[in-house]
Amino acid sequence: MDSLISKASISLPKSLRATGPAPENARKYNHIANKKLRTTLHRQSAHTERSKALLKDAELLLPNEAGMMEVEGEMDRTWRISQDEIARAVGLDAARGRRELALDGGPYRARYTRNGRHMAIVGQKGHVATFDRQTGTMHSELQLRETCRDITFLQDHSHYAVAQKKYVFIYDRDGVELHRLKSHVEPTRLEFLPFHWLLATVGNSGYLKYQDTSTGQLVAEHRTKLGACVTMTQNFHNAVIHLGHQNGTVTLWTPNLPHPAVRLLAHLGPVCSVSVDPSSGGRYMATAGADGTVKLWDCRSWKEALRSWSARGSSANLAWSQRGCLAVASSGTVNVYSRPSIHAPHPIPSPPPLYLTHPQPAKPLTSLAFCPYEDILAIGHAAGVSSILVPGSGEPNFDSAEADPFEHAKARREREVKSLLDKIQPDMIALDPEFVGSLAPPSKLTSGADPDAVPFARRPRIERLRVQGKADETENVSGDEDAASGADDRAPKHDRAEREKRKMRGKGKSLKRYLRKQRKNVIDPRAVAVREQLAKQRAEREKARAAARNELQPERPSALDRFKRPS
Repeated sequence: MDSLISKASISLPKSLRATGPAPENARKYNHIANKKLRTTLHRQSAHTERSKALLKDAELLLPNEAGMMEVEGEMDRTWRISQDEIARAVGLDAARGRRELALDGGPYRARYTRNGRHMAIVGQKGHVATFDRQTGTMHSELQLRETCRDITFLQDHSHYAVAQKKYVFIYDRDGVELHRLKSHVEPTRLEFLPFHWLLATVGNSGYLKYQDTSTGQLVAEHRTKLGACVTMTQNFHNAVIHLGHQNGTVTLWTPNLPHPAVRLLAHLGPVCSVSVDPSSGGRYMATAGADGTVKLWDCRSWKEALRSWSARGSSANLAWSQRGCLAVASSGTVNVYSRPSIHAPHPIPSPPPLYLTHPQPAKPLTSLAFCPYEDILAIGHAAGVSSILVPGSGEPNFDSAEADPFEHAKARREREVKSLLDKIQPDMIALDPEFVGSLAPPSKLTSGADPDAVPFARRPRIERLRVQGKADETENVSGDEDAASGADDRAPKHDRAEREKRKMRGKGKSLKRYLRKQRKNVIDPRAVAVREQLAKQRAEREKARAAARNELQPERPSALDRFKRPS
């Protein structure tokens, strides 16, 4: 049944298959000898190029365009425009996004669903609430009366997870407790990977754990060995988890590696916030440290920070929007920087041009979250949750097959079933997701490979010693006893002593001594036969060598010769 489902999901009827010639820029695999494999790869590359061309054509038909704030005069600046002026200039529906929720259980953290329709908030004192952002309908409200550190939606708004004082709890839309995950002890941050159905948690114990929410199994458990962690985010492009630690390092983790895939020393003090840009395919990462600096990194090279600047206060919170706007909250102020200036390298520590600023006197500012497909930024602070308008931050067009803000109950059920059938295995999470469907590189350890093309570290030990000039060529010469015996008289005595010393190297180790004691009183028939054969060969060589020197003495007759068998 599984094979039929997978075959039906990837095959097309003949009426829908492309009949024209393959695109010119499609990759060729003429070097592959297997005809069936070559044809399949040609078909896949042609399908990929046709899909890219159709995607470009579909972009021309998108109904909405992303807008940004623009000023008329040269002396005007966009950051001087206040939220009241923006609310008066935009439409009535967009102006509803600016809200102020005054709450007592702070500081608060906020999360959105993938389609941006629903919102969840959690206070440190135990206040949890989920509601429909568009209609204002409250789904559930709980007073847990214990410390709550984070909240996140699972596959949709019907389930959400809360990181409470001791364990992680999963609730349904009505606030009914469904599961208590006892394996996640003292969690501090939560992240849900939607395409893999994995709930990733990290806590005070320093363990990163992956829980499969479709089967309930604990997929992986990694010990970071860097103490308690309070900073975590995910790269939506490749589902890699980014962790910020107290010693200033940022580590990247996947479920199939027991060690971090990348380890980066980002700051001189603890890392307070990490965020990855979704608009660039996970190419840029922003970090904020307790030393008061904000740095932007290129995830392709990790050599040095593209840009760094100092933020007000000792620490900052970061968040990227769908269109590449970076929000930085520190010291009672929220600053927003837009692209392309935020992505431009700058060697001198200086902040990029400011796009928008908003004073938020309620301290501390604990979280930032951009609403998907809307120009709204949610700010969690000690006095509640505030949302401001950031023009041009959200994606104006949505794919109804992926995330539809206006989906009904039947469409939600169909999407949930489809996402379960298309669930990606955790083993496929890697830094480069493009390796899926590509050819494996040729092995560099084949016998017919060019020795110069093989890396130095992968060469055999004798080859590496020969390249370094440290190879002992005398070992090969001493192996040929015939040639060595002729040169015994001419060879210096110290060379002979050096060879004898080299032969004994390593025989005085404790393991060698133990093995010698173990086999001291053991008689192996094979070893005895080999010794007798070697002694016979050695005697024959000595006899041939003496005959060549005319030193062969005739054998003396013996009384026992009469018992010899004729050869």
